[in-house]
Amino acid sequence: MAREIIRTDRAPQAIGTYSQAVKVGTTVYLSGQIPLVPETTEMVEGGIEAEIRQVFDNLQAVAQAAGGDLKDLVKLNIYLTDLSHFPLVNQVMAEYFVQPYPARAAIGVAALPKAAGVEMDAVMELGA
Repeated sequence: MAREIIRTDRAPQAIGTYSQAVKVGTTVYLSGQIPLVPETTEMVEGGIEAEIRQVFDNLQAVAQAAGGDLKDLVKLNIYLTDLSHFPLVNQVMAEYFVQPYPARAAIGVAALPKAAGVEMDAVMELGA
């Protein structure tokens, strides 16, 4: 099956050897997004809530570039440098998603690129 590379200017450009997303058939694998502002590739300002929102906005932009939306995510992985922010992730996530919610994991990590407090990656199924 052919792979299609997904790219959009509405999300930060890859800062390493990876693609924003890869589509195989009707499944899209979205690379990890940190809270970079697409236009500047600088970290968003305003604390952890602003970071979480920016990450969801970035994921949404990539999902839309692939022909889907956040509602099409079937798996979401959330990486936090401070797990005490998990309730805030839930609160903000409720503004971006409606039921049925995707499967999800929340993982505490020691550090993330550019000293981000949060990173998320996802798997999306189109036409589900």
